[in-house]
Amino acid sequence: MTKLKLGPLADDKPVKIAVEIPASLHRDLVAYADALGRANEQTIADPLKLIVPMLQRFIATDRGFSKARARLKAQSEAGQTESSG
Repeated sequence: MTKLKLGPLADDKPVKIAVEIPASLHRDLVAYADALGRANEQTIADPLKLIVPMLQRFIATDRGFSKARARLKAQSEAGQTESSG
């Protein structure tokens, strides 16, 4: 079976937002939910619940973002050291 980037979904309290997505993306989410459900032997009733874990996974694995975040943190810490000294 194909290894998917997402694993089982955590049961977490949602925050409600409104987002418009293209119909083609919705169809892809439905298909992905079906594949994920089969791979993890679970039923995913609402494919839109995939959006958050997909975004989390994307951000967590984006090397450019990680490097930029680390640079900003280092700059911020350097600025705090200089102002307290």
